Amino acid sequence: MPHALSVVVPLKDEEDGLAALFVALDALQRDVADRLTLHFVVVDDGSSDRTWPLLQSYAAARPAVTLCRHEHNRGIAAAIQTGVRAATTDLVASIDGDLSYDVRELPAMVDRLGDADLVTASPYHPDGGVAGVPPWRLSLSRGLSRLYRLLLRSPIHTWTSCFRVYRRQRIVDLPLSHERFLGTAELLIRVLRRGGRVVEHPCVLATRRFGQSKLKVTRTVFGHLGLLTKVALGLVR
Repeated sequence: MPHALSVVVPLKDEEDGLAALFVALDALQRDVADRLTLHFVVVDDGSSDRTWPLLQSYAAARPAVTLCRHEHNRGIAAAIQTGVRAATTDLVASIDGDLSYDVRELPAMVDRLGDADLVTASPYHPDGGVAGVPPWRLSLSRGLSRLYRLLLRSPIHTWTSCFRVYRRQRIVDLPLSHERFLGTAELLIRVLRRGGRVVEHPCVLATRRFGQSKLKVTRTVFGHLGLLTKVALGLVR
């Protein structure tokens, strides 16, 4: 019998990419029907363009799609958290709305979960890879992931991916101090610090297929350095 999986899709000002996104989601639903029963929880994180009315139109024809909305922009980690809390299945995934990871990796990630609490996509794993990502951004992300790995004495190679599969009950009530990109690393830290088990799934990170990145580089870098400091001081549990 197929496993039920809720797929959380956080979005912010993605009107140009919604058609391609739903083509990919529809294809995924068809392709995995014998293995996974998919439910989609799409979270509009305070978009200021036409994302919300377009989402309502797409969802009207798709009974497996549930919509959530933040009245103002809170951040990608907050949007994922909202989607996880709205999900009704034991297994939950989160994907990037810009399709920078291949959603067809989801069945393999579910298979890899085993008795773990979380599976994270890992382009920086020796068996993973990147394609088309700007060198400066790649160096920044790799460097931060190395710092987390060293500080937490963990074998995990990638700390900043949003493409993950979770056991809902292990993360749904985790407190997050950071609601934006920084929260993705914080969640991983809190799972590990509470005795959880995290497994990596090597895969390829590609440049976004449409739209503009919402990452604020300077704020994100200083945020990670601040989080690393709190981890070193034992303030993140």
